[in-house]
Order: sequence, then C-alpha cells, then structure tokens
Amino acid sequence: MSTQTTISTGFNVDWKRILFLSIGLILFIVVNFSPPWPDAIDPTGKHFVLSQQAKGALAVFLLGGTWWVFEVVPIGVTSLFMGILQAVFLIRPAKTAFQQMFDPSVVFIFASLVIGIVFTKTGLTRRLAYKMLAIVGEKTSMIYLGCFVVTAALTHIMAHTAVAATMFPLLLTVYGLYTDDFETPTRFGKGLFIGMAYVAGAGSIVTLLGAARGAVALGFYKELVGTDITFFQLAFYMFPIGWIMTFALWGFFMFFFKPEQKTIPGLREKAKKLSKAMGSITKNEIIAASIIFVCIFLMSIRPYVAILKPIDKSAIILTSTVLFFVIRILDIKDLESIPWNIILLFGGAMSIGFCLWETGAAEWIAINWLSMFKDSNWFVFVMSMSFLVMMLTNFIMNVAAIAIVLPVALVIGPYLGVGPDVITFSALVVAGMPFLLLVGAAPNAIAYDSKQFTTGEFFGYGIPASIILMIVTGIAVYVIWPLMGMKIML
Repeated sequence: MSTQTTISTGFNVDWKRILFLSIGLILFIVVNFSPPWPDAIDPTGKHFVLSQQAKGALAVFLLGGTWWVFEVVPIGVTSLFMGILQAVFLIRPAKTAFQQMFDPSVVFIFASLVIGIVFTKTGLTRRLAYKMLAIVGEKTSMIYLGCFVVTAALTHIMAHTAVAATMFPLLLTVYGLYTDDFETPTRFGKGLFIGMAYVAGAGSIVTLLGAARGAVALGFYKELVGTDITFFQLAFYMFPIGWIMTFALWGFFMFFFKPEQKTIPGLREKAKKLSKAMGSITKNEIIAASIIFVCIFLMSIRPYVAILKPIDKSAIILTSTVLFFVIRILDIKDLESIPWNIILLFGGAMSIGFCLWETGAAEWIAINWLSMFKDSNWFVFVMSMSFLVMMLTNFIMNVAAIAIVLPVALVIGPYLGVGPDVITFSALVVAGMPFLLLVGAAPNAIAYDSKQFTTGEFFGYGIPASIILMIVTGIAVYVIWPLMGMKIML
C-alpha cells in the first residue's frame, strides 16, 4: 500500500512524511521536557552535570537528525528550524545560535562552491575531464577508479572541501558523457558522486593540508603528552590507511553501484575530439586557474608562515570569490545559481555542533561512553573510542568531535597501558570519514547537489561503508601500525 493517500478534498497526504515529522517533534519534546538525567562521571571521579540547556541541545540534535535523514522538509529549512528551537526554548541566545550559522567554515564552503562554478563556466572542468577520460578509457570501472584516485590525491595538498567543489563539475561532465538524462538517477551516478564524497574524506586524513582536524588533534596531543607529531610522521602512518580506504571504497561502489554499462563505447576518441575542439586554453581559464592556485598555495603555507598565520583561511579563499566578480568571470546570475540549500544545511550543522559543545552535551556523551570501557581490553577501548568519534563526526564538526573525545581518551588510555599515538591516529582516521549524514562533511553536501541520491540512500549505504571503515581502522591498530614501528602499548 502506498504511504501517500488521496482524500476526498483532492489533497495528497504523504503519511511517511507526517510520520517522520512527528517522530522528530516527539523526540524533541520527550528529551527536552524529561526530568534531569544522571551525571556523567569520568575516571578521576569528576561529575559532569547535564544541564537543561544541554538536554535541550540533545533534543534539537535528535529532531534535526531525523528530519535531515528523511528529508521531511528541505534540508536547509531543517537547519533554520534548529536555530529557531535554540532561541525559542532558551537553549542558547538567538544571536549566538544564528551567528554561528554563518561561521567562517560556512563561508569557506560558500567560496569553495563558487570555485566549482568558475571551473565550469571557464571550461577548465571540461578540459580536465576530457584529459582524464582520454587516459582512463572507456570502462566505467576504470572511470570510477580514475575519479577516485584524482580526488584522493588532491586532498593531500588542498582542503577536501575545495577538492570536492573542484571535482563536482568535472564529475558532472563525465556523467554527461554517460547519459543525457540528468533527471533520472542511475547506479553509476550514485556511485560517482557518493564515491567522490567518501574518497575525499579518505584522502584528507593523509596530510595536515586535507582538513583542520589534524592540526587540532596534534595540538591536544602536544598539550597532554608533551611531544610533537610532525607533518611527515602523520603522513607516514596515515598514507597506507588513506589509500587502503580509497581502493576499498572503489570495491564497495563496484559492488553496490555497479554501473549499468560496462563501457561507454567510443568514449576515449570522443573525449579526445571534444578536448581538441576546445582549442587553446583561454585567457579566462588562465586567470581563474592562477587565482585558484594562489589561494590554495597561501592556505597550504599559512600554518608555517608567520605573517599569514593570523589570517583565517576563509578570508583567503573568499578573496578569490571577490576577484572572480571584479574581473567579470562571474556575474549576478552566477551568484543566484549558488545552491543555498547546501549552505544553509552546513549553517545549521555548525550551529547545532557548537550548541552540543558549548552546553556540555557532547562532553557528557563522550564521558559516559568512554567510561564504560575504562576496564576493558586495550583494543576494545581504542575501537570503542574510534566508534564514538565516527558517530559524533556525522552530526557535529569533526574538529569538535576530536576536541571532545581525544582529551578524555588520552587521559583514560594510560590506565589501560595504551600509547597516545594509536589513540590519536585512530581518532583522526574515523573523524575524516563521516559516511552517514550529509552534515558530516562538506563533500557529502556538495555531492548531494547532483540530485543522484536522497539523504536516506546516503544514510543507508553509509552503514556498510562505516563498517568497512571500522574494520580497516582495526587492522591498522592491530597489524599495520605496529609493523610500521608505532608504539601501541606503554
């Protein structure tokens, strides 16, 4: 029986939508208005009270998660409602809740999406896509692999958000050579775009340039352990894990999203002809590429150059947006074409993420969870910590997930004889790959703009992908890192 029924007045009633709207609201009401919950107690005996505001943050978080997964309203509208709930139920001041919806990280995503538009408008996307297809050939399995390898490699030298924004229009061009019907989703389309999002995360764990989470984790490590983890030490241990996940995800998508066509006959020759027909590189392409390269270069060296260090990376990348309009590569129509639904989605994610953090709700969850494993086997403890980080990073900023869980885990670890390196590195692996929700990482939301998949599909396939991630993390902890010389036990 269909969940959508027509009643005598002529209106369509979507009972499935009403069900999940109601579930979200019921979860909010039950949690927000429930009696006080027990304190969380850390291994030193310190009590952490779950305040009414923190309980309210959990309530908003549950409503938002339910509505995001089942898309009962546009995902950007859910984000707005989460800000409204914080203000109306006095969980946080309205100024704080709504200001954080336009946090510098959200501005960074906006500027990254603009770069994607520039790549498409100038023709750089098509030029790059044709060159890549001429190399990887006509097999759709190899097209998958080629796109994934390029995505993962780029995240070693630039932020994964910028990589996703760069790759997205390129993948649209590739997909346009597979089918003319962009309205009807295909297995190949789902695999191509979800795969880009997943692999962007896998590649971003390898160096400090892929995302901010690495620098935050190493900061806590230095503060609590008293020694540094260098750029190259991080890359040494993370490189095999990032690339194992990249190829494992290729196998995953070949299994779950096996393309309808094994080959695209004549694709290589067609790509070569289309590339040749574009002629020499244009002035706008050179200018656009130069601006983008300079921005990426400045963001990459910023942590190591004293004069650049105080400047937020969002200001650097947003400068490129202004320049594109100043030199008239973009115009007002391009500004209006930006997917504001995606930007609002991330605005809401930032707001609820800060809300969980600032009210103490996330810390309460982390301490309750990790304390359950304080007397367990060392491997069980490390994997339980990794699982918690993986789940949290699907709902809140991965930087916040690291900031909440890692200090607690590094304090508990010595009681079990666990070395700080394995705790830090395993947390960084899972924090980079939120496979369940769009709000877990900007590449997830950027991929969603392809309209090839629903949030429910993303969540559903994210479950087996997350299981693969936990298995690979376990192998890294138990086998790969010890063989590479990492000190696992104290």
